[in-house]
Amino acid sequence: MQHEITVSKPLLDDKGNIAEPGYAKTFLPIYKKADIKASGYRIKEWDYYYIGNDHYGVALTIADNGYMGLDSVTFFNFDEKWEKTSSFMDFFTFGKKNLPESSAKGNIRIVNKKYILEFTHKEDYRILDFKVENFDQGQPLIGRLILSSEPKESMVIATPFDKPEHFYFNQKINCMRAEGTVTLAGKPYVFTKDTSFGVLDWGRGVWTYKNTWYWGSASGLVNGRSFGFNIGYGFGNTSAATENMLIHNGKAHKLSQVTFHIPMKDGTEDYLSPWTFTSDDGRFEMDFVPVLDRHSHTALLVLSSNQHQVFGRFTGKAILDDGSVIQIKDFMGFAEKVSNTW
Repeated sequence: MQHEITVSKPLLDDKGNIAEPGYAKTFLPIYKKADIKASGYRIKEWDYYYIGNDHYGVALTIADNGYMGLDSVTFFNFDEKWEKTSSFMDFFTFGKKNLPESSAKGNIRIVNKKYILEFTHKEDYRILDFKVENFDQGQPLIGRLILSSEPKESMVIATPFDKPEHFYFNQKINCMRAEGTVTLAGKPYVFTKDTSFGVLDWGRGVWTYKNTWYWGSASGLVNGRSFGFNIGYGFGNTSAATENMLIHNGKAHKLSQVTFHIPMKDGTEDYLSPWTFTSDDGRFEMDFVPVLDRHSHTALLVLSSNQHQVFGRFTGKAILDDGSVIQIKDFMGFAEKVSNTW
C-alpha cells in the first residue's frame, strides 16, 4: 500500500506528529519548525547536494542537528578511485544556521576563515558556491556549480517513527542539470549540462536515537531523456509509503519495496564487491558494480556514525507506471548504508 498525499496542509498535527503519513510527487506538506513539539536538541535539518558525472563528483552538506552542526565538502575522482573530504563540526547550533523551511526558496550562507559554503536559490536554478582553504595538502578547493532544469516532480516523503513527536520529512530532487567548474590544487574539473547531474537531499525531522538506513540514487540520460531514481528504506515507519521512486522525463513513477543485497565476506559487508537490488513487484532489478567506497566512522562519547556511501555503476531494468521498460547499463550512481546513534 502506497498512500499518496495530494493536498497541501501542515506536515505536523497539534501534537507534533505527522498529520498524514505518505508520499507526494511535489512539495505539498507544509513544514514549520514552530510546529515541532520535541526538544530543540533533537531537531535535525540538512541540505545535501551531490553533483557528478562518470569521472568525478562533489558532495556538499550543511546540517544543523540541534546540539551539533556539520558542514562538509567531498571531491570524488572515479577514474583514479579516490575521494577527499573536509568536515567542520560545531556544537549547540540550535537552528542558528537558519536553514529554510522549504526546498523551493531560501538561501544558506556559511562563511569563516576555513571555508565558505553558500547555497543560493533562484526562481529556476540553484547556485552552489564553495571554498575550502586547506583542502588537500595545503591546497584549496574552489567551486561554483549551477543546477537547472529541475523536474516538475520528485520524491517527497512524510514518515513517522513509532515514538511520539518524532518524524522524518524529506525531498529528493533527481536529474537537475549541472554546469560549472571545480578547481582543486590549481587543476580545473569542468561540469557540463550534457553529462553532469545533481541531486538534492533536503531533510527535516526529529529522529530516534539509534537508526540504520539504506539509500541509493542516480541521475543521467537514457535514450536522450532524463532518468533517475531514488531508493531506500530502514528509516521510520514506512507502512504508509516507501521513498522508492523513478523520475523519467520530469515525471515521477512510484515503486513499492526495493531491497539492497550487499555481499558478505567473513561475516561482514563487503562493500566493494558487486551488489544486487531486487523489488517486490519486479519493477526495479539491478546489478551494481562498485567503484569507490566513501567510508567514515566517527565516535564521540554517546554519539557515533558509521557510513558507507558506495559509488558505482548500475545495470538492469526499471519499469514505469505505464509498463514501459527502461534499460540502463553502467549508469553511474551511489548506494549507501548508514548507522547512527545520535
